[in-house]
Amino acid sequence: MFVVLRVKLDIFLQREGAITLKDCECIGVKISDKMTKERVVKDLEEIFDKAGEPVAIIKDNGSSLNSGIRIYNTEHNNDIETIDDITHVVANGLKKQFEKTKQYKRYMIMLREGATKLRQTDLAFLIPPKLRNKGRFQAISKLNSWSKKIIEQKIFSKRGRAKKGSLLERLRGAFKNFKSLESFIQNFIKTTNVSNRIMKILKNKGLNIATYHQSMNILQKLPKNSKTRKTIRVWLENHIKIQKKLAPNPLPISSDIIESLFGKFKYTLERSPQSDINRATLLIPLFCGNLDKERLSSILKDTKHKELKQWESENIPYTIRKERLEFFNKYIQKMEITVSA
Repeated sequence: MFVVLRVKLDIFLQREGAITLKDCECIGVKISDKMTKERVVKDLEEIFDKAGEPVAIIKDNGSSLNSGIRIYNTEHNNDIETIDDITHVVANGLKKQFEKTKQYKRYMIMLREGATKLRQTDLAFLIPPKLRNKGRFQAISKLNSWSKKIIEQKIFSKRGRAKKGSLLERLRGAFKNFKSLESFIQNFIKTTNVSNRIMKILKNKGLNIATYHQSMNILQKLPKNSKTRKTIRVWLENHIKIQKKLAPNPLPISSDIIESLFGKFKYTLERSPQSDINRATLLIPLFCGNLDKERLSSILKDTKHKELKQWESENIPYTIRKERLEFFNKYIQKMEITVSA
């Protein structure tokens, strides 16, 4: 699913805080079986032809999206600025710094083994957060919080043999290598804390010359050879140029609101007895903006069932549910013909 939101900057700039769905207007919803750069170009053309071209596009680091926007700009001789979402940038920096190191791999193995030992026990509440393989470093803050709490309690720093059967002995048995990895874990916590502080400032205040210098100062807390520091510094230097070029106002730098929108849509969809992509997709624009009862009543009054059915047939590709229904309908019809013959 390809969704394009337009940020109402006048509303966003009136207050301090991250972009909310009330600050946005949904100007495009496209559904396809596969996301390709060619599909992105086609969808952007259709959406921008109706809604007008933007000043800038905030995006994640998806290869199809990156290529599609680049091709669109080239084919239309445009100079639409692209803003890389800060969450994905930070995640990439952390990934470059930690993922291939021996200490990080040992830490992940230790956490998996420890979780297995504590699961289904009275200490299950101390299990570290489970990180998905895809987008692991985007959710790494959860692991940072868990690691920080364990370090602060000094559970593994106490000397001497633990009493047999005690809480300390059981935890040491579950996370055997924690003490030897403590230096790495401290560095991991420090790096993610610095990254989180910078993201909090930029997501709530946007990027301008003041938040740029504030972020740069915080970044100094990381070593010069830190890959995370280098990644964020390059991003800051490139995007402050975009901010100066576009306007004196703070530059929105996060696409988190898209994740929030999809989360809200999935939650609503799961409550349906038939969880399937269909005309329910049209709920997405209704999650944006600030619709009052009068506006909603007008929408419901002016929307015809026939038009909804036509939109669905033209825009929703064949889903598994549709294929299943069609198969059984054809199969039953064939059986009836065979029997009657």
